[in-house]
Amino acid sequence: MGGTADDQHDEHRDDERVTERAELLPEEQEAGSDDPEGQAAAILEDSEERTDDPEGTRRDSSQTPGG
Repeated sequence: MGGTADDQHDEHRDDERVTERAELLPEEQEAGSDDPEGQAAAILEDSEERTDDPEGTRRDSSQTPGG
């Protein structure tokens, strides 16, 4: 079925985060976006990965000093 109540809550929270992040920042509005929600989901997924594995993602990052 739909999973546990916690899973459903997490999914709803993720949807809310994507919707909120899909509201483009001024510089993003200027550049434009064909898929703000898809862009938001990708940004949040990357952020979550960096939060879950900061050392691993630091090694792979070209933007993080000391990597």
